[in-house]
Amino acid sequence: SYSAEIDRSEFPDNLKAMEWREVGPYRGGRSAAVAGIPDDRNTYYFGSTGGGVWKTQNAGQSWRNVSDGYYGGSIGAVAVSAWDPNVVYVGGGEKTVRGNVSPGDGMWRSTDAGDTWSRIGLTDSQHISRIRIHPRNPDHVYAAVMGHLFGPSEERGVYRSKDGGQNWEQVLFVNNEVGAVDLVMDPTNPRILYASFWRILRTPYSLESGGDGSGIFKSVDGGDTWEELTRNEGLPQGVVGISGIAVSPTNNKNVYAIIEAEDGGVFRSRDGGKTWEQTSEDRNLRQRAWYYTRIYADTADEDSVYVLNVRFHYSKDGGKSFSTIDVPHGDNHDLWIDPGDPLRMIQSNDGGANVSFDRGATWSLQSNQPTAQMYRVSTDNDFPYRLLGGQQDNSAVRIRSRSAFGGSIGVRDWEPTAGGESGHIVAKPDDPDIVVGGSYGGYLRLINHRTGSVRSIDVWPDNPMGWGAAELKYRFQWNFPIAFSVHDPDVLYVAADVLFRTDDMGQSWETISPDLTRNDKTKMGSSGGPITKDNTSIEYYGTIFAMAESHHEKGVIWTGSDDGRVHVTRNDGDRWQDVTPGGLPEWAQVNSIDIHPFERGGAYVAATGYKSDDFRPYLFRTTDWGKSWQEITDGIPTDEFTRVVRADPDRRGLLYAGTEKAIYYSLDDGKSWSSLQLNLPVSPITDLAIKEKELIVATQGRGYWILDDLNVLHQIGPEATAADAHLYAPRDSYRLTAGGRSENPVNAGTNPPIGVVLHYALAAEPSPDTEITLSVYEDRSAEPIWTWTRELESDEEEETESSPNDPPDLALLSTEQGLNRFVWDLRYPGMERFDDLIMWADMREGPKAVPGTYRAELTVGSTVRDVEFEILADPRSTSSAADYRAQFDFIIDTRNLLSRAHGEVRKIRKLRGQLEALQGRLEVDAESDSRVADLLEEVSLLIDTVTPIEESIYQTQNESRQDPLNYPVRLNNKLTSLMRTVDVGESRPTRGAEGVRDELSAALESELQLIDDVWTQHVPALNSEIQAMGIDLVSISDE
Repeated sequence: SYSAEIDRSEFPDNLKAMEWREVGPYRGGRSAAVAGIPDDRNTYYFGSTGGGVWKTQNAGQSWRNVSDGYYGGSIGAVAVSAWDPNVVYVGGGEKTVRGNVSPGDGMWRSTDAGDTWSRIGLTDSQHISRIRIHPRNPDHVYAAVMGHLFGPSEERGVYRSKDGGQNWEQVLFVNNEVGAVDLVMDPTNPRILYASFWRILRTPYSLESGGDGSGIFKSVDGGDTWEELTRNEGLPQGVVGISGIAVSPTNNKNVYAIIEAEDGGVFRSRDGGKTWEQTSEDRNLRQRAWYYTRIYADTADEDSVYVLNVRFHYSKDGGKSFSTIDVPHGDNHDLWIDPGDPLRMIQSNDGGANVSFDRGATWSLQSNQPTAQMYRVSTDNDFPYRLLGGQQDNSAVRIRSRSAFGGSIGVRDWEPTAGGESGHIVAKPDDPDIVVGGSYGGYLRLINHRTGSVRSIDVWPDNPMGWGAAELKYRFQWNFPIAFSVHDPDVLYVAADVLFRTDDMGQSWETISPDLTRNDKTKMGSSGGPITKDNTSIEYYGTIFAMAESHHEKGVIWTGSDDGRVHVTRNDGDRWQDVTPGGLPEWAQVNSIDIHPFERGGAYVAATGYKSDDFRPYLFRTTDWGKSWQEITDGIPTDEFTRVVRADPDRRGLLYAGTEKAIYYSLDDGKSWSSLQLNLPVSPITDLAIKEKELIVATQGRGYWILDDLNVLHQIGPEATAADAHLYAPRDSYRLTAGGRSENPVNAGTNPPIGVVLHYALAAEPSPDTEITLSVYEDRSAEPIWTWTRELESDEEEETESSPNDPPDLALLSTEQGLNRFVWDLRYPGMERFDDLIMWADMREGPKAVPGTYRAELTVGSTVRDVEFEILADPRSTSSAADYRAQFDFIIDTRNLLSRAHGEVRKIRKLRGQLEALQGRLEVDAESDSRVADLLEEVSLLIDTVTPIEESIYQTQNESRQDPLNYPVRLNNKLTSLMRTVDVGESRPTRGAEGVRDELSAALESELQLIDDVWTQHVPALNSEIQAMGIDLVSISDE
């Protein structure tokens, strides 16, 4: 049955049994918000930038998400009340405002330490950078709101609530382009507040950090009034950008600031901000200021201060000199220090969050945080297939869609691959070990994983770092497209502002297009400023951002640019036509293009306008080579911008769309959309892929996820939804020997189950007296392999210790209204068993079904539905059909023999019980009646006859699981262990296995012949004498 831990109450009935599974990789992504609890050394929180809020109660040894089911996505601030640690506040939208940054979802509050949440306003804040809570009143809270990043907005500045967020008042506002980026409460006096304001503006092609309104403010009355400190003595007098503030808990006159300015750096005030002195201008502390600029005072020493940047910096002399503390990952963003123990802290960076008890000498791990931000996803053609993509500020990765080794997708199932953090990563279609990957700056690498060789194949290897787009020969975006041809596996495409092609794996490149963008030079200036430039290619504009080659016809290629242009060529690049949809905003970013699976002139486009402060979805469809377009967004919320659309190749009109907050599907070619979110956490969706009837999602904060068994969506329709009962035809299933499903993987992704997944829909939950069964058959056989029902037969309702090897007959059918799911693990029933059976290396289940045709039959009352399906051989296996059959026959024949033997053991035990009871009755009269004495002797002799037979079959001295180490195993244990040995792999039994089987089977048959003599000779003879004496007969049934 499906996983019980998933709450399906909110799922639509027609999809409720479907579920997403997490793939990974388990490697932390960026966190910009952390919090701890003063009196609790084990409990901490962190907010991930796309993955919601996480909590540990064992100092970072493991983390669990506490926001799923309520909210998710980008988190900018987390705060825990020191007065009541059950009260936790969260603000959405990170401060680390990269070009692909996600807005948040306002303010949230928990009063039970994160178990449940309430939304408490500031819904248009988009980016909340700090939350401060009054030390003695958890309802008195402040929020630093940055506001909209890509345009002016009114909901920004410092906000205060005195009723736990039910009402908010804006207590400090500068203007609609400037927001609050840092907020500090004096640890000794909660009425004293410091706030830093920042003018930050992003466009699709630029970043501006600093300008009018940026600065530092102070309040001494809890926020009622504010004094600006920006131009106080000792502080920079020119243009100011972002700044951070810290107040020493041991001396509240001691205030630190780090300020972005031409003459910026670290500053210290000894009089509460009236006057300042610069203590450091070290650029290592203030490089790339917009991404960092955080400063923290030590909680025990007023001269000790921390600064976060690429490295984690620490000063013990009031900020004059700094050393570095090693952390698990670079690019550091937030820090919480225990007020009572300055050695205890939690810190966050681009790799996640980490806890230390020794001021950073050692840290907890980040490999237990599934919060990776994945830019894109592609798949290879290996088996099991892999997902490939770049993880923000980490390596590119290729990871199995299911484990090739064990019960979960662990570290052995993934590895770094070609490319870098930001690039498209693609595998050669005819050789999955050859991978090409990109990264920013036009970086392009080729790796042969089989040989380990690596090669640079940059189209134009001229380092662009620090230069504006207009100065470059070719404009390669941070996330430039890379794709192998669907017609020729030796042809590779790469896109800049023009499209390139190579047929010699990058030794040479051919330009096959003109500039396919607007090529507006006014949008190609140097990014950053007015203080600090920041040219990494993420703001390079006028670039091709998406491309797709048609599988219908060689030479047809579509492109989409980040400045709102769509082009198509039908002659391999000789001529290009601008086919931009009329409804596409002028400067929208075309993020994905997908080819229509059934129309030669068809394509789908997904675009975003959020970098122009436009959060509407943009999806378009054409079937006439772009001559006309239809906008297809009905059903998608108007505030969820769309990054990707994909068309399912197995059903005409079935589409999937990924938005900033959710995933949707359409059954009518985009005319209407419905949610496909199910148990997928709220996280920005960056890409989608379809492979082997599975839907793969790349998220910006929760790694990769897969929705298995798209066959339900392929078949769903009026016939399925209107019928009293409907059985969906399952997809063909592989017979695998490894990669089964562990229900509770630890720091690892989840495998799909091994076996056939059967979905069935019920119009209503059947009444208790309605029979419901599900059976599976081999081909046209009339005898089912299994029949399952929703309740066990009465004689099977015995308590059984749970075990990973429990046979599937312990599973029950779910009978909920709507969609239900059942998994047959391809196993036949195991051997019959008897009570208290203890064996070493026992095989509880039966043999695996051989590859071939099977059918399933669902019966609900008088309604019967049946479907056929195929079990396929593992593509990696070299075994023949005869090999599979020989393995199956060996195990099934041995199983049948053991079932016979175990039935005889049950009969022996019943017989002995009757004989021992008879002994007790006879012993009373044996001394006075010679006939009774003779009968008593015959009873004892019969007991002595059957007991050695049982002991030859089974080791009767076993009482605990490891007793077989003390008492030698008997015939049944030897045979079940032999079955288990032969069951390994996909091969026919060895001659040695056959020899052992023949020898053991002969010995067991001899014992069975002996017991048969007991039933046919000894027991009838005894019963004759018993009957003559008028005593109840002895039964030989095992019932």
